[in-house]
Parts: sequence; structure tokens; C-alpha cells
Amino acid sequence: MGLFSFFKKSDKVGKDSAIDSKDLTGKKAGLSTKSEVKTKLSFHPDWHVPQEQQYVFNFLANDLQPLKPNQLSLAAINIEEDKKTSAWNVKAFFRSSLSQPIELGEIELLLLDKEGNRIGAQTFNFKELGVIPPNSARPWVFEFDKASIEGNEIPEEGWTIAFNLISLRGHQLDLDETWKKQLPKEQQEKLAEIVKDLPKLGKQEVNFTGLQVHLNDDQSLHASIFIRNGNDKAINLEQLPLEIVDANAKLVAKGSFKMDPVLTVQPNSTKPWTFIFPAELVTAEGADLSRWTARVPQ
Repeated sequence: MGLFSFFKKSDKVGKDSAIDSKDLTGKKAGLSTKSEVKTKLSFHPDWHVPQEQQYVFNFLANDLQPLKPNQLSLAAINIEEDKKTSAWNVKAFFRSSLSQPIELGEIELLLLDKEGNRIGAQTFNFKELGVIPPNSARPWVFEFDKASIEGNEIPEEGWTIAFNLISLRGHQLDLDETWKKQLPKEQQEKLAEIVKDLPKLGKQEVNFTGLQVHLNDDQSLHASIFIRNGNDKAINLEQLPLEIVDANAKLVAKGSFKMDPVLTVQPNSTKPWTFIFPAELVTAEGADLSRWTARVPQ
């Protein structure tokens, strides 16, 4: 497989990023009487590992710290850059302290520097790793393409490779505390269903989708909008220019809103918010609000 040449006697096991298996699989594992689990080295069944290379793998595996029961983990080893493609070959152990075998599918992995800042992200098909036996550690090389790398250079010691749990949990409703207090549980659940049925966002997309609009007797306009964040990082809105356009593409309202306090939309989440345009910012005569659009002017 050409994989063995990546692992060397000079390699060292670095930081572990362990999670509860149910956070990744969505299934609750059985109870365990153990307080910690020592994982054993496991090779892919298709590998034929030379004797000398087995020594290297055993040496690295002996440095792994025990896991708690029912955890999945990625233990960092080393990163080497491919001089031809500028890809990063990230060496790590995929570890399981489950009492039963496990096979996973596509999962996005993150590379984080020692401060926890993201320096890379890419989706990998874990089926290529095969079925992982109970309480085991399987060495692997995850190749992060040049396009997936956000850092300028290979990080120093203390970096980690981790599962991106935010992308796995699915897009969610991010309801502000003021909305939670005002809305009955039934309406909150209805909003969550609407969010679930909205078109899927791109991974770094921020989108504004109209929810409800109302023109008051005083000619002020109340527009409730879904602020949709496809990023795996929270976004903070301090100042938001906003326009409302009717069914005939006519500009109905235009204003700029200072968010005080700052409005935060959590990662991979949608937050509903109501914006009130005073009458002097509204041109509602002849407007058709049977369909309407909220947009941020460029």
C-alpha cells in the first residue's frame, strides 16, 4: 500500500482527541465495568506488515494512553508534506474502546494547532480503514489535499486531528433565549421543522431567508428572518444592512441595523430574528408581500 514508509522510528505519539462513541454514531453503547481501556494494535486485514515495521508500530502503540470505555479517538503522530502536491500526510491512530467491532462511513476531520485554531478540514471515508476490532488502535495516514489546508506551514508540537462533530449533528435551530421565553413549545418545534426542510447550505455559506413579514398601521415593517450559518464556526453580527424586496422585485424597505448586543449565530445553525423598519425607511405603497425576499446589499 505504500503506507509503511510513512511511519518511522523517530515518530512520536502526540495529543489524543477522544469523544464518546454515541456523539459520532448516534447509538448508545453498553455499560462497562472498566474505568479505562488499553487499546491494542490492529492492522488492516489486507496489510502484510514486515517484521521491522511491526516493531515501529508496536513502539508507537505502547505510548498510547488508556481511553475511557465506549470512546472513539484520533491520536496524532506526525505530519509530512508531499513535496509534489503540497498535500499533508497526517499520521494518526484511529482508536476504539468499544466492546464490539465498529465500521464507520464518511466523516469530516479537522486539523487544529496547539491553540485549537483550525488549520485544515477534509472528509474521509472511514470504510477504507475497515472494521475496527474491540479495544484497538489502527494506524492510518489521512491525506489532506492542498485545497483543504488553511495553515501556511506544518504546525509545531501540540496539534491535534479531530472529528468534526458539528458537521455530523446536522443543521439545527439556534433559538435565542428571548424567543424561547416568548414562544410556546409547539411553535418552537414548528420552527425546528421549517429549518430542517430548508435547502442545504454550503459549508461556508451565510444565507438570509424570509420567515414572516407584517406591515403595521403606522407603516413600520416587521420582518422575521432566518439567519442561516453553514460554517462550523459561530458568526457574530454587529452591523447588518438589510433590504426587503416584494414579489415584483420592488424595494419595500431598506435600513442598517446595529446589533447591541452582538447577534451570534452558532455553527451549522439557523437563528430567527425580527427586524423592525421604521416608517421613514419603508416604501410600501402598491407592494405585493405575498412573496418577499430579504437580502444584504453588496
